[in-house]
Amino acid sequence: MLGDEAINLICGLLPPDGAKSGEQGLKELTLSANPGITPKGWSRLAIAVAHSSQVRVLNLDYNPLGDHVAGMLAVAVASSRTLEVLDLEGTGLTNQSAQTLLDMVENYPTALRSLVLAENSISPELQQQICDLLSEGEEEEEVAGGTGNTQEWEREREPAAHLRGSSSWMCPGGKNQKIGQSQVWRIWEREDASSQMVLMTSGLGDSLLAETEM
Repeated sequence: MLGDEAINLICGLLPPDGAKSGEQGLKELTLSANPGITPKGWSRLAIAVAHSSQVRVLNLDYNPLGDHVAGMLAVAVASSRTLEVLDLEGTGLTNQSAQTLLDMVENYPTALRSLVLAENSISPELQQQICDLLSEGEEEEEVAGGTGNTQEWEREREPAAHLRGSSSWMCPGGKNQKIGQSQVWRIWEREDASSQMVLMTSGLGDSLLAETEM
């Protein structure tokens, strides 16, 4: 099980925007079911994500975040220029959090395309409004960018897509699978040898999954 000390190490793998060109950071991060992380740790992560120039996928499902941490994450999403997928399934959110996220999506242009809010105390109406706004934003970008840009974006997100399945109230993409049984760092080399995947798992069988260009 991970705690605040691990969060501090992870934040070091999220270089801020404007970092040296040779400094590559995580593109995908999964921190599912880690109740040992305190609000202080989550706030540290939110700040790092807000200023990260690389991270695209952030899975925080089944953590006791609550509305306060969700508000910090909303600010991080609004500030991030790269975050496309945010999984907040089963994180103790209420309509208060949903309204904050709705205001963020409605009033601030973000890169966010997929937001998972299943298994929270959020009304279906609010979840649908958020989904509709994210879908509208994606359609507008496709029209403005043309088919070529859309295909290019699909290719860029393909490494993350193969890890995602389906979930209810997912706007509009999917969610990552969690794998692993013991706490360990491993390096998995891709066939194209252009990138490596770093996998850190907790003793509960949940994982921290991240991809970084090497």
